[in-house]
Amino acid sequence: MSDITLKLDTRTAEGKKVAALRQDGIVPSVVYGGSSKPINTQSGIVETTKVAAAAGKHTPVNLTIDGKKKLAIIKSIQRDPVRRRVRHISFHAIKQNEIITTEVPIHLTGTGESAAEKAGLVVLQAIEHVEIKAKPADLPEALELSIVALTTDEDKLTLADITLPSGVEYADIEQDLDLVVANVYEPSALQAANDAAGGDATDESEVTAENGGDTPQDTQAEETRPGGKGQDEPKQANIDANK
Repeated sequence: MSDITLKLDTRTAEGKKVAALRQDGIVPSVVYGGSSKPINTQSGIVETTKVAAAAGKHTPVNLTIDGKKKLAIIKSIQRDPVRRRVRHISFHAIKQNEIITTEVPIHLTGTGESAAEKAGLVVLQAIEHVEIKAKPADLPEALELSIVALTTDEDKLTLADITLPSGVEYADIEQDLDLVVANVYEPSALQAANDAAGGDATDESEVTAENGGDTPQDTQAEETRPGGKGQDEPKQANIDANK
C-alpha cells in the first residue's frame, strides 16, 4: 500500500475567493466518489506539489480530512500554464477492496546494457503508458521491461514481454499483447526518417509532461476511474476548479 499522505482542510472559499487562497500559497481541491457528497478541500502548495509529483494519477494517496481518513487517487491536476504551479486537484475516493482502473507508466530497464546498443543501434520506446486494473494495495508504480536481450534491428519488445505483478491485469480484456513497446533501429534509418519528416520525427521516450510524468495527451483526459471501461464517470467530475 502507498505511504503517500496528505492532510486536507475543508474549504469554504468558492468562486473569486479561491484566487486569494492561491495567493496565500493554498491549493484548492475537491474529494468526491462513493456515496458521499463532494468535499471542497485545501492544502499548502509545498506539500501538495510533492504529493502530486510522487503519486501522479496511478498511486493511491492517504488523505486526512479534518481528522477523517480516506484513500484516494488523483483524478486531475490543473496547473498554471506559465509557471506550472498546481492550481487545483481533484481526488477520487476509493476503497481498499475495490478493483480500480488506472494508467501506469512503462519503464525500460537495462539501458546501455543490450547487445543492440553496444553495436551502435538505437532502442526507442513506442508506448509509455498502459491501463491496468487491480486493488489499491496491488497497484504498481510502474511496469518494468528489460531491453537487455535486444540484439539486432529486427528485435522488438511487446506487451507480452511484460510480467504483470500478482493481482494486476490489463484493463482491456481484449488488450493486444502484440502491441510494440520498444523497437531497435539503425541510426542511419532514424536519420533518414527524420529527414523525410522535415526534422519533426521525435524520440517519444524523451517526451514527458510536467504533471507526474504523463504525456501531453494524458493531461487533457482523466484516465483513472474505478470499475474499468463501460462505467459512467461521476457527475462530480465536472466540478469547476473555482468551487
